[in-house]
Amino acid sequence: MVKRKRSDEPSGVRIHEPGTAKKTKPSAPPVKVNEHKSPLTIQIVAGSYDRILHGVTASISEDDLVEFADTFLFNAHTSAIRCLAISPPSAPEPGKGQKVMLASGSSDERINVYNLSAHPPSKKNEDGLSLVAPRKILENPKNRELGTLLHHSSNVTKLAFPTKSKLISASEDSTIAVTRTRDMSLLSTIKCPIPKPLGRPSGDTAALGGTPAGVNDFAVHPSMKLMISVSKGERCMRLWNLMTAKRAGVLNFNRDMLQEVGEGKHSTGEGRKVVWGTTEDGDEFCVGFDRDLLVFGMDSTPKCRVMPEPRRKVHEFCYVTTDSASDSSLLAVATEDGRIMFFSTKSDDLTTSEPKGGKKTESLPVAKLVGQVGGKEAGVQGRIKDFTISRVPDEKGSHFVISAGSSDGKLRIFKLAIAELEEARRTSKEPKQLGKLLGTYETHNRITCVEAFVMIPRPEGVEESEDEFEDVSSQDEEEEEDDDDDDGDD
Repeated sequence: MVKRKRSDEPSGVRIHEPGTAKKTKPSAPPVKVNEHKSPLTIQIVAGSYDRILHGVTASISEDDLVEFADTFLFNAHTSAIRCLAISPPSAPEPGKGQKVMLASGSSDERINVYNLSAHPPSKKNEDGLSLVAPRKILENPKNRELGTLLHHSSNVTKLAFPTKSKLISASEDSTIAVTRTRDMSLLSTIKCPIPKPLGRPSGDTAALGGTPAGVNDFAVHPSMKLMISVSKGERCMRLWNLMTAKRAGVLNFNRDMLQEVGEGKHSTGEGRKVVWGTTEDGDEFCVGFDRDLLVFGMDSTPKCRVMPEPRRKVHEFCYVTTDSASDSSLLAVATEDGRIMFFSTKSDDLTTSEPKGGKKTESLPVAKLVGQVGGKEAGVQGRIKDFTISRVPDEKGSHFVISAGSSDGKLRIFKLAIAELEEARRTSKEPKQLGKLLGTYETHNRITCVEAFVMIPRPEGVEESEDEFEDVSSQDEEEEEDDDDDDGDD
């Protein structure tokens, strides 16, 4: 039962999903031996505007040399791929390999679901494939499509696996769907209100009487009982009770809040993204706008804003845990100018900003910029559209492997020692250039979204068989049915 809980531990927040693969590694006896015999392998999945779904492995040696290889290439959708999600790995079983589920959402209103092997691909066919392809290929026959979900009637905007037994999806049809992965049945649908039109702005091409609508993003609390969502055309965020699938409350963004984050009179004022996080001060959540972010405490009171001046367009952000024992976390933010910036939102690290325009109103404190990865100093010119951070333990201390995708079609791998990040947080008064770029892979497609996880070394005695992709065990089914009893229908 302990192993079962480990596999479901990283509930809710996308950044922790790659960490799940890492947490399951110590439970496998041959892992320490394999760390010296074989390189660390990261499975990267990237979606693109060009409808292509890329699967790439990055093998990182002890000397920090990276070798890329294609593992799959799916012409997945008929329109741009908007979002991806990877589930926690299946529980280890004697004689069987582990797997993860991949979901891709698109503007074609479809959600495709795939099974991916959690183990590095075999190299026995490497030489034969290399003769007929310009790039290295390590094809894994265990990676295959399971089917398509048609739960939504508009663009799919967000996907998440809070546990391996549930898939939550959001769409521009203003609904959030909860799907059971065992049989892909729709458990419940949360209907978000559609905002009323307040006039037609210049250049608006919406239908007569239409208005911007749809869920931009949602975030599930690690307790699995609460969810926050932000939608188009709404200057607020909504809280949902996942036990009943009913609305639990609404928090409006007032004028002062929006002015703090640079959302003026003619801006939409809507939240683009929301994530949960935990720091030394306790649980908090962060709402992203076009060029800034706003951090709230559990009492829904604004705690600080994040971006320093001059503000850059924000594309992606998430919390990363640097010390699980003390709940020490930083906020990682990807920007238009090719940087991934790390901020401390701890109360002791906040600085007070001066009011703008000589106003007497008090401004919110600003989070401390600890350091950055990428940017012009690292030779990264284009925007970083999406990224995923995987925590990897080693003999010298744990480090982060950052998989970042850009609109120029390049996947980049960065390495950042956690000790280096913590030292910069404690001692540096000015932000520092951190980490190093290990390698770059050219996909030749415009990347929109990225997911990644640390692949689990294949245990001894486990053969590559179709048993890897049998249906979940009876024990899993019983536990999933127990979870389903708590779900409500709307």
